[in-house]
Amino acid sequence: MASAIAWRLYMANLRRIFMLEIENPLAVRRKVSFCEAVYDGHKTVEDVKAVRAVDPDEIKKCWENKEIAVVVDPQWHTLEKLQPEVVVDAILAKKISGTNTEEAELVIGLGPGFSAGKDVHIVIETNRGHNLGRVITSGMAEPNTGIPSAIGGYTEERVLRASESGKFHAHKDIGDYVKKDDVIGFVEKTEVKARIDGVLRGLIRSESLVHRGLKIGDIDPRGDPNYCDTISDKARAIGGSVLEAVLRVFNE
Repeated sequence: MASAIAWRLYMANLRRIFMLEIENPLAVRRKVSFCEAVYDGHKTVEDVKAVRAVDPDEIKKCWENKEIAVVVDPQWHTLEKLQPEVVVDAILAKKISGTNTEEAELVIGLGPGFSAGKDVHIVIETNRGHNLGRVITSGMAEPNTGIPSAIGGYTEERVLRASESGKFHAHKDIGDYVKKDDVIGFVEKTEVKARIDGVLRGLIRSESLVHRGLKIGDIDPRGDPNYCDTISDKARAIGGSVLEAVLRVFNE
């Protein structure tokens, strides 16, 4: 979702964007996640390029090159150095992680855990359904259901999770068509099997360290491999809502 937001803002010509990441991001939908720049130095999503940067000078160089900057900075120290006008907390931690309204003129929080007008200025609803993408200026988003969004009638069945803690070893790649009970990979020596037929839309990097219960993959029962390389409907909608929130404040 963070990448979809950055992409949407960039396409709306709001291009002085930097994204803050942890040292070893565990994105499932890696084909459309700018965080892959942490590993590879750069990542392009739907014709928009992000490049890893290490300091404000390199961030500004990215902007000059019409690129999004990705910085490994889990403590958000870069905010103090660049003092952005807008901060978007897209961690989706389902709880407050220290984000507050003092960080920028406009602070936006995604999903449950934030209270608009208290912790952040605006909250964006992330729960799929009637209110998906709603811009909330007072109050909170819907509570976390713990149930993945339905695709093709499947919810939890389409999600691959680590059955134990350890190192994940992939035996399939994103874009592969898999059948129910196919072995997608191993966590240590324990098999990770598909529970439905479909296209492997997302999978964390092989050799990643995982903990029990962590989401490590995503099977799309619709079976179209082209969906692996494009932003999802949900993420695109949320990106549009963040853009709306920014325009509400700065186009008044």
